[in-house]
Amino acid sequence: MPVAASAIYFLNLRGDVLINRLYRDDVGGNMVDAFRTHIMQTKELGTCPVRQIGGCSFLYMRISNVYIVIVVSTNANVACAFKFVVEAVALFKSYFGGAFDEDAIRNNFVLIYELLDEIMDFGYPQNLSPEILKLYITQEGFRSPFSSKPSERSIPNATLQVTGAVGWRREGLVYKKNEVFLDIVESVNLLMSSKGSVLRCDVTGKILMKCFLSGMPDLKLGLNDKIGLEKESQAKSRPVKSGKTIELDDVTFHQCVNLTRFNTEKTVSFVPPDGEFELMKYRITEGVNLPFRVLPTIKELGRTRMEVNVKVKSVFGAKMFALGVVVKVPVPKQTAKTSFQVTSGRAKYNASIDCLVWKIRKFPGQTESTMSAEVELISTMAEKKSWTRPPIQMEFQVPMFTASGLRVRFLKVWEKSGYNTVEWVRYITKAGSYEIRS
Repeated sequence: MPVAASAIYFLNLRGDVLINRLYRDDVGGNMVDAFRTHIMQTKELGTCPVRQIGGCSFLYMRISNVYIVIVVSTNANVACAFKFVVEAVALFKSYFGGAFDEDAIRNNFVLIYELLDEIMDFGYPQNLSPEILKLYITQEGFRSPFSSKPSERSIPNATLQVTGAVGWRREGLVYKKNEVFLDIVESVNLLMSSKGSVLRCDVTGKILMKCFLSGMPDLKLGLNDKIGLEKESQAKSRPVKSGKTIELDDVTFHQCVNLTRFNTEKTVSFVPPDGEFELMKYRITEGVNLPFRVLPTIKELGRTRMEVNVKVKSVFGAKMFALGVVVKVPVPKQTAKTSFQVTSGRAKYNASIDCLVWKIRKFPGQTESTMSAEVELISTMAEKKSWTRPPIQMEFQVPMFTASGLRVRFLKVWEKSGYNTVEWVRYITKAGSYEIRS
């Protein structure tokens, strides 16, 4: 169930109540005393942000020098409560000029009370969008960002957006050139054993968009995900075309996406916010295309010498290239001297992180590069401990490549005026935790 907050308190670090609002009569006005006595004075503030005292739960978070405490008497949604606190603080900061602390609260009592009445009703969260609320709550000299319109027109428009389905976009936007920019950004995570077998591999990705579109456009995005293609083929009574399909896991969408349509048709349909936003996040655990393979060979020659050979192969297409490739090979702390031979890029020993750092500015696809290094160690009289080899780490960026294989099949824009749009699509894969045991 939603939050169903009974009360919300704003306390300073001493436990004094700066401001509070009771939304329900199922808790007493002295509940803050229980929080102060059983949590603040017992120094248990940092242990767990959710505590139960008596028949009530206290959900609290510290922002700057202020504690925000939500009191609930039912089994409420804790994640929703903390999401409400985070967005409420962002709203307050937008009104206070970026500051949220004890002084800002003391200087804006009236405004905060009015905002608390708007953003929560009978304990249930409401609209927390600063763009919408600033249209009709203009205290403390804050002007609406759309103040060029007459005030008598702005307020009905704001009410329409609060109660309607599109609260993230205002009407009347006009651009000379209508453009849509879409970026698919992926981070590939890998843990490979010293024998070359994959121990863990997954891709986390996000689709970022930047829209400069007039009016109230309706966008439809098609991806090569397996479920979406199967649904489309069923609707058209055709078999699925051959080609790579992927299975998306743990998908989360921006609030503008029509979830009902996604559940029935498996298509991403939405009315986009103006400007830049994150359309969706996803994760993929199967069928990952690794952009690089690393083949390390490390030999310990006695107590004072080591030989390091690392071969890196790029697996992506020959017409592509990677940028900012960095290979970090850990070495013992008692390293005294190093010498290198590399086929491309530059290598050096970084004593601050105990690693051989090999950097290649531009790495073409379907090629390989090698680094050979001789490492001299300081001989110590103390008993030698066996050196536990940390994994080799990689950093890189590969433009126009996705490790998941995700592709945009189409991006359609509909608007009642029928204007033409220019769509730009870009792909990039970065290294997340890319590690190879040696």
